[in-house]
Amino acid sequence: MDTEAQHTERDPSTDTEEGSRSARVSWRRTGLAGVACVVFLLLLSHFVIQPFLIPSGSMQPTLDVGDRILVNKLAYRFGSEPERGDVVVFDGTGSFVREEPGGNPVAGLLHDGAAALGFAEPDETDFVKRVVGVGGDRVVCCDKDGRLTVNGVPVPETYVMHGDRPSSVPFDIVVPEGKLWVMGDHRSQSSDSRDHLGNPGGGMVPVEKVVGRADWIAWPFGRWSTVAGTDAFAAVPAPPAGGHATGPRG
Repeated sequence: MDTEAQHTERDPSTDTEEGSRSARVSWRRTGLAGVACVVFLLLLSHFVIQPFLIPSGSMQPTLDVGDRILVNKLAYRFGSEPERGDVVVFDGTGSFVREEPGGNPVAGLLHDGAAALGFAEPDETDFVKRVVGVGGDRVVCCDKDGRLTVNGVPVPETYVMHGDRPSSVPFDIVVPEGKLWVMGDHRSQSSDSRDHLGNPGGGMVPVEKVVGRADWIAWPFGRWSTVAGTDAFAAVPAPPAGGHATGPRG
């Protein structure tokens, strides 16, 4: 017996419903993937590497305005401490800026998230400077030849902005243990430890306030590189065991 294949017509409304359902599932997956990526980046920036936008020229020529650097937050996590010559990011609350009452917590959270991803300027309490003196060091500027010295040894500061003097403000300080003396490479444009000599803490930054070490320039692409190290402090000896004979002078 001959049989005739029956043509079954599909209800167009069914196709529409299935298409809408598929689109919703796709958008949901895309949204979840996006959220997962953001959470991953936030965790990465909180514990490992944090992007940081350079807002000023205080670290020129090493870092330019608008550079996005990657801060290595593991550099000082396992017993290591900042060394002379390191470029570090730190929280200046209590040393460079006063404690201020908190503002809008929601706005603060959104800003912190954007800053953590490198899309917004850092908090006004965050700074990037170069470590010039560590605990026990005597840092003096300037000697008879106009040079900065650490523990009596002149430092060849080749990283300082061309045309700048090591410091237009004379100082002779001894860095307390657990603290850092930091300065910008663009000395004439940098507000650093020198500007806070008369403040509580004497311009010293507690080591525990250091966020991490600036290791890479990630943006713009034309400047992609590591943040160059320096051997300027190679000849500087360790501070004497009994401390320096001359105490801090402001």
